[in-house]
Amino acid sequence: MLEKFNLLECNHVKTPIATGVKLTKEGDGVAANPSEYKQLIGSLLYATATRPDIMFSVCLLSRFMEQPTRQHMLAAKRILRYLKGTQGYGIWYQRGQDEGCLVGYTDSDYAGDLNDRKSTSGYAFFLAGGVVSWASKKKPVVTLSTTEEEFVAASYAAAQCVWLRRIMKQMGWESSVKEATRVYCDNSSTIKLARNPILHGRSKHIDVCFHFLRDLVKDEVIGLMHCGSEEQAADILTKALKLETFEFLTAKLGVLEFSAREGTKKSKDEVN
Repeated sequence: MLEKFNLLECNHVKTPIATGVKLTKEGDGVAANPSEYKQLIGSLLYATATRPDIMFSVCLLSRFMEQPTRQHMLAAKRILRYLKGTQGYGIWYQRGQDEGCLVGYTDSDYAGDLNDRKSTSGYAFFLAGGVVSWASKKKPVVTLSTTEEEFVAASYAAAQCVWLRRIMKQMGWESSVKEATRVYCDNSSTIKLARNPILHGRSKHIDVCFHFLRDLVKDEVIGLMHCGSEEQAADILTKALKLETFEFLTAKLGVLEFSAREGTKKSKDEVN
């Protein structure tokens, strides 16, 4: 990709997207080559299959393929610059660590899209210390509170969890899905709403299709648990983060640098 888009000699950056950057459909008003932009985003989407650390930034920029501007193109090429500096990175799975124990995280920003104020949600599911399923998606609906937004995001994560549990059962890991799968959320009100069968005034307008999350919690298919925002692995899939937070959550996903010769991961001190 670096050669294809003439970035072999570029300087690398430490994050795929800068904090504070405001991306809108209008961009900077200077048109970019739509064909080149679509090719670049397509290549980056392919890379997200093994690099969850770029998932949010790539999905964000994929919203502007109809009429890309110079600002969008520069932001997309920044992801390539990040990948240049992390070419040896991959997802690390550890034998004996939580094997067969599926754990999930769900998170959402709130009204993050500057064009229509829809939110972006993300989820990440782990096995053996590494992420095995992840997504960053823009919501199709506008939500009216952070509680509602996190509730909708948790519902999407729950649907993926049910699918993953079914696959694990088919693979012979029936003992691993006998108990509820822990799914972590950093919004206490959302957890209370999922556990409480009573519809309060502020939640009546939530579409009924999202309420199946309550049934899964009630039937102990999913155990919705609280975690601190600093430990929320899915946060990296919903927004641009400061360097320290980004590096911490990248490592939490299991995305680490490998030694090509020895086939082992490098420690953080060796990487730095």
